[in-house]
Amino acid sequence: MRKLFTKVAIIIASINGILVAQQDPQFTQFTQNKLIYNPGYAGTSGAICGVGQFRQQWASFEGAPQSIAFAFDMPLAGLPLGVGLNVISDKIGPMNTLFLRIPVSFNQTIGKGKLGIGLDVGFLQKKINNTWITPEPGKIDPYIPGNYDALSNPSLNKMTYDLGFGAFYQIPGKMYFGLSSSHLPAQIVKGTDKINFQMSRHYYLMTGFTFDINPRNKITPNVKIKSDVAASAVDMNLTYMWDNMIWAGLTYRLNDATALMLGYQGKTNGANQISYRVGYSYDLTMSKIKGYTSGTHEIILGFCLNQKVKKLSAYGDDRFLN
Repeated sequence: MRKLFTKVAIIIASINGILVAQQDPQFTQFTQNKLIYNPGYAGTSGAICGVGQFRQQWASFEGAPQSIAFAFDMPLAGLPLGVGLNVISDKIGPMNTLFLRIPVSFNQTIGKGKLGIGLDVGFLQKKINNTWITPEPGKIDPYIPGNYDALSNPSLNKMTYDLGFGAFYQIPGKMYFGLSSSHLPAQIVKGTDKINFQMSRHYYLMTGFTFDINPRNKITPNVKIKSDVAASAVDMNLTYMWDNMIWAGLTYRLNDATALMLGYQGKTNGANQISYRVGYSYDLTMSKIKGYTSGTHEIILGFCLNQKVKKLSAYGDDRFLN
């Protein structure tokens, strides 16, 4: 199993010693944590918000991907700016990646919604250890990390800067649309040994529209497209919301998985109103790897603090869509 997964994790080790693969982690509940995809989102909800997300992909598969994301954002009082913080940890087999980014967004009210144009600045750390057995026992490739008996391949542990850009427009509870790109420098992360890692520039498109069936029932179709030009992932999601409290959804990821989602949101009363939410999703793998895994689990927790109570408009307070 280790040899099988090493092949999946490494994907391709070129003759030049540069590892390439789609590097940003995959999350099914992307509507719940938009800041990690688009720095333009920062501050556009008008509240102080935080989100924590955990994903265990391909459960029961040894060395399977495990991703954790934390995001925080808020508007700056008296200024047309939003700021935030993103921390993402992604582990797959022998590879560990840490992203830390600070998004800053210029926010402008346009019509009934708000447009955010943002930039995030931070760093990424890429680690590839040599503790895994190489795909071919007894055959040592200097460009693939791993060890076998007394022989050892090189490892990688390098930190470098990271930049991203995005534009995001939303009318809370009605619609949103965002375009963004991460890893703009697209640099090669060079280690001290022979192994290097090629960072790919990623592009994102996200959009969603809410349709009111009646005052207590709503549906929202959502789409997310992620691409690094070499490979793309398309998520199509339909979410049903009952009474602004309980949601259920179905997601289809093209040629990869089908996912079920369920969540609850509520809010407190008082001068500083707090809205909170919890969600869970289960991915049923449909790709060729489905015979080796029992599925993917993902949990999300979030909150928003509204420092000043506002009169509710017709669309309510659908923070899950913000």
